[in-house]
Parts: sequence; structure tokens; C-alpha cells
Amino acid sequence: MAWSAIPIQYSLRNLWVRKTTTLLTALGMALVVYVFAAVLMLEAGLRNTLVNTGEPDNMVVTRQGTATEVQSSIDPLQASIVASLPEVASRIEPLASYETVVLINLDKRDTGRPSNLVIRGLNEAGRELRRQVRLVSGRAPRPGTDEVMAGLAASRQFVGLELGGSVRFAGRDWPVVGVFDGGGSGFDSELWADADVLRQSFRRASYSSVIVRLLDPAQAQAFADRVREDPRLPLQAKSEREFYAEQSETLSRFIKILGLTLTVIFSIGAVIGATITMQSAVATRVAEIGTLRALGFARQAILLAFLAEAIALSLVGGAIGLGLASLMQAIEFSTTNFQSFSELSFGFLLTPSIVIQALVFSIFMGTVGGMLPAIRASRIAIVEALRAA
Repeated sequence: MAWSAIPIQYSLRNLWVRKTTTLLTALGMALVVYVFAAVLMLEAGLRNTLVNTGEPDNMVVTRQGTATEVQSSIDPLQASIVASLPEVASRIEPLASYETVVLINLDKRDTGRPSNLVIRGLNEAGRELRRQVRLVSGRAPRPGTDEVMAGLAASRQFVGLELGGSVRFAGRDWPVVGVFDGGGSGFDSELWADADVLRQSFRRASYSSVIVRLLDPAQAQAFADRVREDPRLPLQAKSEREFYAEQSETLSRFIKILGLTLTVIFSIGAVIGATITMQSAVATRVAEIGTLRALGFARQAILLAFLAEAIALSLVGGAIGLGLASLMQAIEFSTTNFQSFSELSFGFLLTPSIVIQALVFSIFMGTVGGMLPAIRASRIAIVEALRAA
């Protein structure tokens, strides 16, 4: 059946004639598409934030079997061996940062309740290894002092982390001398201090991780194999992007399961609404259907025409839902990362893939909701239809 033989224009015109019903049904579908797109956007924002935390030529070395830096422990001798491996870039000294990562508890501005925050001890090389980080106000902590600098998100969310403020942990006060922008990465939710001072303050004999820059990103697997095979190093090495991407898996899975469960529940209501709307349309247009049949339109043409009407209705709802979801990109979301048990800030991210998925989902709802009414319309006999006129 050619599309030219289907009364598409007639079907679409009826959506405009029944503006109120069309709008109400479209809004129901828009709610579902909004929830569906928002879930995907939140998950995409989370992954984007953590993947952006990594540099393509940086490697993270941690203790074998550990999932986070907080759980890891690396002996100083082992750290120096890692830094001396041939794949590691160097200037005068190897481009390596021996880092201490600790969770501290600070009060949040909005709730007044405490929440975990990552404080990272690193040196000048550690800051150099993070190309996406730039200082936006104040200055970097001086080596050997208890000064700290806060990421933008942490500075906004926690009490005392504004420039010129101070926080207390490990038995002393730590003045905030700088605020940095992590470029939308997970570093925005961290507090940075001098590596040796932080390690001594928490009485740590070992480091949490070693971050190194490779001479060539293509050497990542060779470096990881060398670390794994060295009997002196009970350690594991991963590319920084791979390491931080793994940090998103648990929270990402939770967001998807919760959001898609809500989407399925809402979509059932939306499909029922579309079915009722199209059933009503068929019931009030029996005579018109008979006229179309009398003019020579086949049953398949009638079926496809009403199905196209339902799909167009769902696409209107999908467009509205996507429009509303796109506004969420202005909102910053903060929650606990289940992998590291620390506060993590990230935003909603609308990608072309999410737009396509949302529109395909809306078409699916329109097809399911409109199929039965379309079949009913196609089965109406000409005589029965004209008798109803």
C-alpha cells in the first residue's frame, strides 16, 4: 500500500480539530518522555563528569583488588618504583604524583547536615597532571602548609569552603586559599591539600595512589602489564578515564533501574490514555470512515491513517517532553557516589543519542496505544458506517 493512497492529511487535520483532547493526551505522553529523557540525561551527566575526570595519557595505580583510592594503600618504595618505569614521562623528575585520598565529614550549606567529601593530597606535579583544572580565585596551597583549595562544586555546597573560609579536621584548622574549576569533572567535588602534610595529619605511612603521565597513551596496556607482572608491585594500573568510568557504574545502574521503573509505570497510563483518545476518535468518525471507504480507500489505508494519527500525537508529546527535559541542563545535582561514598556533583546532559531514544520511545507508545483503535477503524463495514451517518 503506497503512502500516497493513505489519507494522512485527513488524519493529521483531525488532531488540530480536536485540539483539547490532543493537547491533554500529548501532555500525558510528554510526562512519560520527560521522565525517560531526564533519567538518561542524569545517567549521561554522571558518566560525563567522571569520564572527564580522566586524562587520556594518565594512569592510576592502586593496590590490587581495590575499587577506589580511599581503599588503596601503596608503600613509598613501591610508589618510587612505579614512577621509575620506562613508560613514565619525565622532565627533570618523573611526571608522577604520590597521592593521599581521605574522606572527611563536613556540613552542607543547604541542609546543615554532614556529608562525606574527598580531600586529595597532591603536589605540584599532581596539579600539572590535571590539565582541565584551572584556578578561578585565590592561589594554590603553599608546599608544607595546611592550606587547602576547593573545587567549585564543593565550595558552593559545603560550609567553610568559600575563599577565605576554613574547615576543621584531623585536629587542626585548614584555611581555604583558593577555588578551582575542574572543568565539569569529579575534581569539582574535591578538596585539595599538600600531599605530605595531609599524609602526616592522618598518620598515614603509605599513599593511596600514584598518578603518572605516559610518554605515549598507546603504551597504557604495556605499562599496566609491567605493573601487574612486577613481583615487587602488588598493584594494578588503569587508564585514568577507565578508572573513573568504573566509579560511575553502581550509581549509574541505580539511577537507570529507578528511573526506568517509573517510566514503565507512567508509560502504561500514557498508552491507555492514547488508546482511549483514539477509540473516541474512531467512535465519533464512523460516518467519515464510511465515506473514505466509499471513495476507494482500502482497509489497510484506514488502519495506517489512524496509526499515523496516534504516532503524530505521540511525537507532539515527545517533543514537549524533550523540551521540558532540556531545561534540566541548568540544574546541578548532588548525591553520594555509592562507589566512593563521597559527595559528587554532576548535571543533566542532553545528547543526540538521548533525543533519538526519546523520540523512538514516544513513537513506540503511540504505536501501541493506537493499534487497537486503528484495527477497529479498518474493520468498520461501509454499509454500517454510512448507516451511522
